[in-house]
Amino acid sequence: MSTCLKIDLQSLSCRLRLVGDSTIANLIYQGRSLLQPTSDSAKLDTEILLSFVLEKERSYLLTWPERMLNEAQLLRFVELLARRIQGEPIAYITKLKEFWSLPLQVSEATLIPRPDTETLIEVVLEQYESNTNLSCLDLGTGTGAIALALASENPTWMIDAIDYNAQAVKLAQANAQALNLSSINIYQSDWFSHIDNDKKFDVIVSNPPYIDCEDNNLTQGDVRFEPKSALVSSDNGLADIKHIADMSRQYLTMNGALLFEHGFEQGRAVRDILTSLGFSNATTQQDLNGHDRITWAKLLTTSAKIDK
Repeated sequence: MSTCLKIDLQSLSCRLRLVGDSTIANLIYQGRSLLQPTSDSAKLDTEILLSFVLEKERSYLLTWPERMLNEAQLLRFVELLARRIQGEPIAYITKLKEFWSLPLQVSEATLIPRPDTETLIEVVLEQYESNTNLSCLDLGTGTGAIALALASENPTWMIDAIDYNAQAVKLAQANAQALNLSSINIYQSDWFSHIDNDKKFDVIVSNPPYIDCEDNNLTQGDVRFEPKSALVSSDNGLADIKHIADMSRQYLTMNGALLFEHGFEQGRAVRDILTSLGFSNATTQQDLNGHDRITWAKLLTTSAKIDK
């Protein structure tokens, strides 16, 4: 444990002890107060950390607000609270994140799955939910969130999920096994480099790096702790999207679809990229906050020239 964290633990421990007892109700109150300057969800964060320490559901906190934590539990809670105050994301602290109602293990090797990405799942299901034996490729799978969500909705789909990061691949494989969705083919590949040249997919999905390296958001919030390789792309954040869009034409079936998650200001640029490469009817879908988030189009012919 670092000296900085030890100091934080001592300070927080004294603060929590001086202002009251170690009941659940008091710790929620104090934790919320301490987190408010750095978190937009201070009360929720505190409850998640308490639930994690107690190994109970959040409903337990409401049912037993008078319960007191023992010394070991209090120390553990203070340690986790200190990490959250320093800005570390809740998902990295607890190693868990829910996505599409699926509990996923997360690590610092992957992005944290976000609710906005569920919009991509919704778009795919809207177009293909009734299809059976559909072939799908998830590029840059990370935790496996997108591939696993799709597999949970339709177990007949044949899904490949790849990531360049070997740690991410292992994590996605572990999530698939834990969710009993291990039929998904998860393996390491630098985009299409390890995918058979003659393989074809009905749907290709990707949440690639799309943030410009000069974006000020990289120094704020949770993204400060996330791997930059999964966030940043050159050419104003569009380099990986351009590469994937170009190469996807070689791997899509006729009338196959390519879907991207992207930044909220990139909808028009992504539509233009897809249209310039011969894709048809490029469409952008907004996320829960009303921001452009998912852009997709279909390849009506497989004879398009691949720009090397």
